[in-house]
Order: sequence, then C-alpha cells, then structure tokens
Amino acid sequence: MRILLVEDETEFADTVRGALEREKYVVDHADRLALAREASRMNAYDLVLLDRTLPDGDGLSLLPLLRAANPGLPVIMLTARGEVTDRVAGLDEGADDYLVKPFALEELFARIRAVRRRPAELGLEEIYVGALVFDVANDEASVAGVRLDLARRELRVLATLVKRRGRTVLRESLEQAVYGFDDAIQSNTLDSHISRLRRKLAAVDAGIEIHAIKGVGYLLQARP
Repeated sequence: MRILLVEDETEFADTVRGALEREKYVVDHADRLALAREASRMNAYDLVLLDRTLPDGDGLSLLPLLRAANPGLPVIMLTARGEVTDRVAGLDEGADDYLVKPFALEELFARIRAVRRRPAELGLEEIYVGALVFDVANDEASVAGVRLDLARRELRVLATLVKRRGRTVLRESLEQAVYGFDDAIQSNTLDSHISRLRRKLAAVDAGIEIHAIKGVGYLLQARP
C-alpha cells in the first residue's frame, strides 16, 4: 500500500511516516500543495493523508485533482482544525474521514484500515492464486491459514503482482509501488526483493511462480 502524506510540520510528519513504514506501508511525504500535486500526477496512491493548513493553501483544494485521477481514492484529513464546521467542510468536499490533531497512532491505523475496507467491500476482498490467499483490505498473505512473514517491500512486490496476476507487470510499475520517491534505488534492488520473495513462497509451497520477462518486468501465475 502506497500512501501520500501531505503535511508541513516536519517533526509530526517524520513521526507519522516512521510509524507507517514500520507497519510496512510505502510513504511519500509532501510538505506543500505544489509538491503533492506533482506527486499525485507521477504516482498511483492507495491512500492520501492530507493536512488542511499548508504553506501554499488549504489542503481541501487538492481533493478535486485527486478525485479526478482516482474517484475511489481514500483521503483522510489530518488537521488541528477540529471545529464542527471544519469537519463538515472537509467531509462535504469529499474526504472519507477527518482526524483531529493530536491523535494516537493506533487510531490513525484503525482509520486507515476502515477506509481501506470500503472499496474492498464493493469489489474483491480476497485474491486466490495457487495455495496463496491475499487479503486485499488488510494487505496480508497467507497459505493454509498461516500468515506469511514478509518484509515490507517483499509484501509490496507480492501485492502488486498478485493484483495483476497472469499479466506482465512493468519493472517501472513495480518500482513505483514499492519505493517512495525519496528512496535510493539500485539497479538490482528490485531483483533482490523478488528473489527473496520466491524463496519464501517456495518454502511454504504457495503454488506460485514469478517469471522474469527479460527487459520488461515480471509475471506472477499459479504453478501448473
């Protein structure tokens, strides 16, 4: 799951970003609207955490752009403006939830899980490939009822490939899904993640093959 965090308070942003990354999310941080607009045009996000009071304007002004690119994109407002009129304005403009600072990180995680469940309830909640079951809402993979212990980036690779199972996924698409734009990516880093992922899937007999399509990307499918 890739999250865009739009927040200008550096210390607060670092705290939230660190906590999210420990939960195995990929997080891009933008400290102003201009950078957030650029990031949203360049990358596909699964969730946006959006502050209202930013140096170059009200975070609400970003909502139309986000909705035009992805109508179902979950957006949670994070703000110190907790008056009823502020909350109503945020929700009426299209935000999915509104969390007033200060808040407990556990509550933020719960709100994220809640908004992530909404689209899953309208579509596919679990994806089955071979013996693997991928829980879309909770970003978890299991085999025979046992949850796989995957590193954050291994999980992101698996999620991206599983959701496009049977189709070749471009290397660039995988890198966008796995790495934030502040991450330094070496030429063989993605290949290393996939190599470790293959070993872990084989160890639990997941019945999955990940094929390298030379010069293009990777393809995941059930083992014949």
